Amino acid sequence: MMSEAKNRPVEAVVLAAGKGTRMKSDLAKVLHPLAGRTLLQHVLDAAAEAGIGHTVVVVGHQAQAVEDAHRGAGREFVLQAEQLGTGHAVQMAVPALDRTGYCVVLAGDVPLLRPETLRRLIAFSRDSGAAATVLTCIVPDAGAYGRILKDGEGRVVGIVEAKDATEEQLRIGEYNTGVFCYRTDRMIAALGSLTTDNVQGEYYLTDTVAWLVGQGEEVLSVSTEDPNEVAGINTVEQLAELEEVQRRREA
Repeated sequence: MMSEAKNRPVEAVVLAAGKGTRMKSDLAKVLHPLAGRTLLQHVLDAAAEAGIGHTVVVVGHQAQAVEDAHRGAGREFVLQAEQLGTGHAVQMAVPALDRTGYCVVLAGDVPLLRPETLRRLIAFSRDSGAAATVLTCIVPDAGAYGRILKDGEGRVVGIVEAKDATEEQLRIGEYNTGVFCYRTDRMIAALGSLTTDNVQGEYYLTDTVAWLVGQGEEVLSVSTEDPNEVAGINTVEQLAELEEVQRRREA
């Protein structure tokens, strides 16, 4: 099983459809530059350096401009005409994926993710045989991030968005970074189960976790101890902060 898993293709889906209204700019969020490259280019480079040969980029706001700036070998672009949530975005990419392999889901506004972290996530997923592996980060206060719910043996049983979480769940310090590695066939099955029964009225990709667990599938986690590596950018201030982090990395 393990040797068979190592031969299966690994693809990526990058979510890059958002407008980024809090950036207070006419430019699509993923087109903003950080240390000489667009946010999206950082993510695409990390995926390529991690050995991912085929990447599907889900575009929406300023779709043509985003595509024009990032065309390259092994890249495909699909349109999410309406932004109906992260689960819906990944659904748009499904026709372009190889169902026999693995799929890594990445966010186009998380520019400092290291290729070695992606490689570790992929290797763990293949070796464990899990239906899905989520990249988590552990901090004292996870703020607005979705909390990771686990059973007594450390397996992930669900992810609850902060807006939907109870007071007790909000005290959990391990949070969802939005980076996943799925067995693609199991991801596609789980995407078909999604509903909009939540505060935001959106299709949450995170709901695939509870569905998989309910089907008797194993969902595991790999963690990073560097919050900057998995920080998303929503404001000009956050962009400046992460640009400084990147400059220190390169120094």
